[in-house]
Amino acid sequence: MSGARLSDEQLVDWLRLIRSDNIGPRTFLALVNRFGGAGAALEALPALAAKSLRGRVIRIAPRDDILREMDAAARMGVRFIPICDPDYPPLLREIPDAPPVLSIRGAAETTQRDGVALVGSRNASTAGLAFAERLARGLGREGYVIVSGLARGIDAAAHRASLETATIAVLAGGQARPYPSEHEKLVAQIAERGLLVSEMPIEWEPRGRDFPRRNRIISGLSRATVVVEAARRSGSLITARFANEQGREIFAVPGSPLDPRAEGTNDLLRQGATLCARPEDVIDALAAGGGGSAGSLFDMAGGADQGPFFEEFEALFEQEQIAFDELAANQPDFQPTVDTSEHLPEANYTALTDPRERVMSLLGPAPVAIDDLIRTAGLSARDVQGALVELDLEGRLERHGANCVALVDNRK
Repeated sequence: MSGARLSDEQLVDWLRLIRSDNIGPRTFLALVNRFGGAGAALEALPALAAKSLRGRVIRIAPRDDILREMDAAARMGVRFIPICDPDYPPLLREIPDAPPVLSIRGAAETTQRDGVALVGSRNASTAGLAFAERLARGLGREGYVIVSGLARGIDAAAHRASLETATIAVLAGGQARPYPSEHEKLVAQIAERGLLVSEMPIEWEPRGRDFPRRNRIISGLSRATVVVEAARRSGSLITARFANEQGREIFAVPGSPLDPRAEGTNDLLRQGATLCARPEDVIDALAAGGGGSAGSLFDMAGGADQGPFFEEFEALFEQEQIAFDELAANQPDFQPTVDTSEHLPEANYTALTDPRERVMSLLGPAPVAIDDLIRTAGLSARDVQGALVELDLEGRLERHGANCVALVDNRK
């Protein structure tokens, strides 16, 4: 389904259908194919729902709501791109659950270039943030678009480092409700120099369950996904899982076995992800046709998908959202009904304001330069040095040469 531009009336019908209750990407496609268009599908939907849902009424998005959304989008400079439009991202169109309609704000041509997703911990270390920036700049110089999710930590670092080349931020909420709110300045910079992408209604406030849904778009826009720091229950591993299912390459940055923020990435490496220790590892692998990890992870005994987290997440794919047996049999929509917010630190994350706690959150077993720590923490040199003295007195700090420090885990 590509190569055709919709009229304004057809776009209204498409938005009404995808905004209706329990209509996800696969059911949308099934309905459009069955009835020959979104308008005809909307006319048939009430009778079809009454038959298949035993009389339960399904809410169809009102036309006036869609017109208001389109007006609000126009005022913001947001454009809607349906999956049949030539400007729709070609890599994203390939995935099974591609959004039927995207809203975009910024440089639309960015989606036509090869992307690499950089994702990782929200509570990232200074070393992780520095490497994410180096990686984003290196890949950007080679012409790759950096794709991420606008989250705190690794995501934000990757976006900022690629503003001069190209970056795409995939929103969990609507274009008018980017999250977190503290990234308002970064959002404005991306809108001016890169691209903001969302599949949600323009005023949609993101919920916990919307973040894993967003992650399939991050990996879908990208030829490869690189995970930089991720705990075992990190949402970044959801993105890696999607990348694997989409047949895309997965890279992981190794970390210290003593740092919980590296447990997820180290697990990915054990499962067969390609090691990434420099930008050239990704560049060379993609130039050669891939690093060999595409579609090959999470399928070994004892692999990353054997734990309770992935078992719970798998349930999101297996649930039918609408019982159109004759239309969507064996084609479950990706419309999560399980609340996964407990796996999303961002949803409950509170920015650390105490200098000691802030500095400690940025340290890990890997030594980092104090100058880098000051820059990353966003604190004065005096506050950082004071926090380091406190940690030193507690026996939690190890000092290295070249003015570097590391955190000591002295817990028994």
